[in-house]
Amino acid sequence: MLYRSGFLVLALGATRVLGALFQGPTEEVLKGSYDVIVVGGGAGGGAMASRLSEDPDIRVLLIEAGSSDITNLNSTVPGLANNLVMSAFDWNFTTTPQAGYNGRSIDYPRGFVLGGSTAINQMLFCRGTVDDYDRWARVTGDEGWSWKSLAPFIFAVDHMTPPVDHHNTTGEFNPVLHKNGPVSISVDSLILDTNTRVLETTQQLPDLFPFNLDYNSGTSVGVAWKQNAILNGHRVTSATSYLAQAMNRKNLDVVVNTRVTKVFPVGTEDGKPVFRGVEFAQTADGPRHTLKATQEVILSAGSLKTPHILMLSGIGDSAHLSSFGIKTIVDLPGVGQNLHDHAFLGNSWTVNSTNTLDDLQRNATAAAEALALWKANATGPLSVAAGSSQFGFVRIPNATAFFQQFGVEDPSAGPSSGHIEHIPTNSYVSTTVPIPAEGHFFAIITAVISPTARGNVTLRSSDPFDAPLINPALLGNDVDLAIMREGVKAARAFVKAPAWSGYIISEFGEFGNATTEDALNEYIRNNSATVDHPVGSVAMGKDESAPLTPDLKVRGTVGLRVVDASAFPFIPSGHTQGPTYILAERAAHLVRADLKK
Repeated sequence: MLYRSGFLVLALGATRVLGALFQGPTEEVLKGSYDVIVVGGGAGGGAMASRLSEDPDIRVLLIEAGSSDITNLNSTVPGLANNLVMSAFDWNFTTTPQAGYNGRSIDYPRGFVLGGSTAINQMLFCRGTVDDYDRWARVTGDEGWSWKSLAPFIFAVDHMTPPVDHHNTTGEFNPVLHKNGPVSISVDSLILDTNTRVLETTQQLPDLFPFNLDYNSGTSVGVAWKQNAILNGHRVTSATSYLAQAMNRKNLDVVVNTRVTKVFPVGTEDGKPVFRGVEFAQTADGPRHTLKATQEVILSAGSLKTPHILMLSGIGDSAHLSSFGIKTIVDLPGVGQNLHDHAFLGNSWTVNSTNTLDDLQRNATAAAEALALWKANATGPLSVAAGSSQFGFVRIPNATAFFQQFGVEDPSAGPSSGHIEHIPTNSYVSTTVPIPAEGHFFAIITAVISPTARGNVTLRSSDPFDAPLINPALLGNDVDLAIMREGVKAARAFVKAPAWSGYIISEFGEFGNATTEDALNEYIRNNSATVDHPVGSVAMGKDESAPLTPDLKVRGTVGLRVVDASAFPFIPSGHTQGPTYILAERAAHLVRADLKK
């Protein structure tokens, strides 16, 4: 049954705010008049709806495919994030067989709830680097995407809050770099006994693993305290931050449990189709409804669903569309191309300690005690995201020469960006081999943070309720495999520091047998997965081949814009929720300026 929930209550600490929420397309919504319709309630869409509705003269509708259950326990408790994969809050996508993974298909989590992937990710907050954004500026020909020009939007996103244990955080971040944005972030409580060893390693091996006071300064290389989208031990999402600030505004409506099936033209302007129409439905066999924005439709459905919606709407490669009986309205071969992501690998060692997080994964009593502690005061091991309090970015030494052997230029954005990410973790980590019944572990997650391979998103059918075909081309060439190999070697070097003497026992499982380059390659291919950072599938650029113009408009159309990570021309050398918020901050500025013309 469709109904209007008269008020949406979003709880964030002691804050309660009220606003209109619809559990489906009611008559009130269908008869409404909206200047802007935003599709998708994740980082991009939540920020856009919030910032646009700050102007009381702009009437905004946000349509989210998933539910409004933003306070479900698995999402709210940082340490339960892994329970969200392949759940009711996940689109439950899988990839095509990945050649770089010896033909394995892998789960590809994407948030299916208000808040999008900010509601199911591991909460790590990164902005990206000076070189990341300066490269965006070069490839788009728009200096507005440079770090310097974006600074007001970068600092508009987050603010630092005390960790839940309220320890003295001096020396764990630079407070000057964090202003008063809506997204609350914090460093972790002092729970993990590996923290001291990680920090000692930066002193003992400073040339390889220097300490970085604040990786969100624009230079990420080095080992730093993680900054997480967590407030008072609770996850922070675009719904509990940006939207929570906006839901008391009369000019914002939010509809959930409603999937946009396509956008459609409502006329032409200067010979271009005006895509201000949106079609949506709640079920595959249910009624289709339509609405028309008076000004703009903004697709913020993410790097997988945004190109999917565009192709279903007749915007994409004409040959591909025609093979599914879809009439081409705008021939844009770049739609769905350029998909790339950060490949992930968990590397585990057995350790001489019982003070790890492993028992939370295999001991029901320990897990129940940890949850009871979190419910009591939001403290304890479940208040820590991803089982880690520090992480780092590593550059490959002599990078120019290293990449020349493959006949390619250094794929990183520049010296402020890493090639590899390391996440030291106080537990066993693997996406392919279950945790052993006994033993205690330390792991270093390695990730290819500057990949070169490119994949795509394509249609499986013309049914909008069919998932698209997703090929992120993870470790899709010898270059990316070599970067991951260097990441594993660097992880092995990390635990050779004196700080780990007497603690590390041995490498575990197939990792321990990967002693030759061939064996290491097989270990990597057999065990890698994804950091869940798909980007670039509807990239902006200055060339006509780019699906988006530098101001995020879909090329060859009027009234249609994309504001999510699919617009990134290159993946940032860090986690992607922060850059998506930053993109949306500038996008809202661009849209509001256009609406005033």
